[in-house]
Amino acid sequence: MPNQQNITAPGQKGKIAKRILKILLAVALFAALIFAFLPEPIRVDLAQVDRQDVVVTIEGEGKTRIHDIYIVSAPIEGRVTRIQSEAGDHVTAGKTVIANMHPANPRFLDRRSETQAKADVEGARAARALANARVKQVKANLEFDLADFKRTQELYKTNTVSKANLERAELRLKTLRAELETAESNLQVMQSRLEAAQARLLQPSDVSQDTASNASDCQICIYSPVDGQLLKVIHKNESVVSVGTPLVEVGNAEDLEVVIELLSTNAVQVKVGDRAFITRWGGNENINTEVKLIEPAGFTKISALGVEEQRVNVVLRFTDSIDKWKSLGHAFRVEAEIIIDQAENVVTVPISALFRENEQWSVFKVVDGIAQLTKVEIGLRNDRIAQVTNGLIEGELIIVHPGNDVGDGVKVTAR
Repeated sequence: MPNQQNITAPGQKGKIAKRILKILLAVALFAALIFAFLPEPIRVDLAQVDRQDVVVTIEGEGKTRIHDIYIVSAPIEGRVTRIQSEAGDHVTAGKTVIANMHPANPRFLDRRSETQAKADVEGARAARALANARVKQVKANLEFDLADFKRTQELYKTNTVSKANLERAELRLKTLRAELETAESNLQVMQSRLEAAQARLLQPSDVSQDTASNASDCQICIYSPVDGQLLKVIHKNESVVSVGTPLVEVGNAEDLEVVIELLSTNAVQVKVGDRAFITRWGGNENINTEVKLIEPAGFTKISALGVEEQRVNVVLRFTDSIDKWKSLGHAFRVEAEIIIDQAENVVTVPISALFRENEQWSVFKVVDGIAQLTKVEIGLRNDRIAQVTNGLIEGELIIVHPGNDVGDGVKVTAR
């Protein structure tokens, strides 16, 4: 009997071990099945509610301009010499000669005009000769009457003639002197007419040599109207120009401002004195400005999509020193952001965490790995963050960019 017990004991132990192993395998399989059907936490992007400043801005695109630009034009019709100044040169008001002009050469005469001008010259010469003859005639009469007056005076002294005869002789003398002055004046008029008739016969070849000899002289000097810079040379080469032809543009580069085009619906939110800053102008830092003027009249502009838009020009003045923006010039392209409202040190969330739920702003707040739908009230917001006035406190975790899989009570984990 003792030998039989020793033989059966190990067999029973093996059966018990196998049974236990089967039970463990069954439990493990059951646990694996349960774990396989349990939902996995959804991976999401998390952000923390914090405090910071909220700045609401309106963006616009525009260009710089010099406030007062002077277009210097030709004061007369004539020949302007080549302008030696270049764009960017500094000019001084009333001292810097911008351009030099000469009277224009006469035009060529056709055959008919030349014949008529020659006839006018001959007629003027004849009229001058007639006037000269009249002067000689009056002078001869005056010499005769002057001698007769002297004889009458001598006879009057001896009581040979009456006083009336003396007075008549004196009257004739005064009359002839007046006639002489008239004849001499008429002679001068005829001489002027002759010179005018001869001037109409001048051809360009007759005056080109004289003009060329005086080309270096400043006959009609055109000076800069203001201190500043030469912005643009409109008419560079030498040529004959008409009255009012634009020659150059002059302005003071320090009198620079920025003109931004805004939609009229955005412009009504801007006030004079609002802070603004220039972005994407080519420099490393933004340039501080302020609103100087909101133009009272708008204009229609076609957008890149072909839509008609009503736009308004908003003028900005620089508040930073000129050293920061001196590299900007006239008509440079810039972009600007105008601050229309701001709040300091307030509770904020990323704008991508907000969505509308039953016509109310909401977020998904994460508590112990569970997403909770939370209604919030927001104040100011821009394109990055929004102010939360009620519903969240600083330090809480929220989901940004929540997808369709995220819902109230869903387990989530950080991505």
